[in-house]
Amino acid sequence: MAGVKKIGLIVGREWSFPPAFIEEVNQRNQGVIAEYVKMGGTRMDEPSDYAVIIDRISHEIPYYRAHLKNAVLQGTYVINNPFWWSADDKFFEASLVTKLGLPSPRTMILPMKEYPEGVVSESLRNLVYPLDWQGIVDYVGLPAILKDAWGGGWKHVYKVNTVDELIEAYDRTGQLCMILQEFIEWDHFVRCICVGQDKIMPIKWDPGERRYLIEHDHLEPELGRAVVEYATTINTVLGYDMNSIEFAIKDGVPYPIDFMNAAPDMDINSITPHYFEWVVKAMADFCIEMALNPRPQRSEQHWAQFLNE
Repeated sequence: MAGVKKIGLIVGREWSFPPAFIEEVNQRNQGVIAEYVKMGGTRMDEPSDYAVIIDRISHEIPYYRAHLKNAVLQGTYVINNPFWWSADDKFFEASLVTKLGLPSPRTMILPMKEYPEGVVSESLRNLVYPLDWQGIVDYVGLPAILKDAWGGGWKHVYKVNTVDELIEAYDRTGQLCMILQEFIEWDHFVRCICVGQDKIMPIKWDPGERRYLIEHDHLEPELGRAVVEYATTINTVLGYDMNSIEFAIKDGVPYPIDFMNAAPDMDINSITPHYFEWVVKAMADFCIEMALNPRPQRSEQHWAQFLNE
């Protein structure tokens, strides 16, 4: 199999997307094969066998993230870029889209409620205490959403309607660093599955039941174009090749409210068989293209200019 390019998958507890993706790639006979990556300790500067690796789980397994950074050093194209994914957070993203001129709910990042053992009061001399809860609410507004600045999957998410509810929710957040975000009283909700930054599938989403709805004409043409344009811009500036982006739409304005989902849900039971088929084929198209004609991901890192290769 000389000359065959390899696509590797690093996955967690998902059982529908990985085998379907591997089968889709391997049946195309385009000089590219897909398989699961196997790791048992990684040597420094260890060469990588893969042209492309899809990362679905390193946010939970630090060893995988370290392995992937070395893979980028070796020239592997990693989806998503582990250097940026390590640095990203929802507060920075909110500031970034505001700088870009996109509509964005007011967002504020809060100090942690609790700190790890060994952090003493002298370590926190820069913090204002107690927090000015009324001032915080005056800026963000009520109702508001309190959520983990790094988390995903609708975990540690609280809708608060009063200052007392906010303080009560905050007191349960422990060592998590939380953001407080203006709640958009939406009249339409969209979740976009994104592949390769510019392949955007806007799907109607029911936040109450947390499920996708198959309604192909749920967006007016102009609004649909705006959603796709905003999603493409967000993926491009963040460098995510695999993402899901949520838009709360109010009075015809799409507000991006959550777009740090670099290992988006691709389970057939969640996204429905219809959209599952689309995402498997779109990911196969993109990964094969990156294996055969990769973008220079490594050159985006400043350290690359010092390598003599």
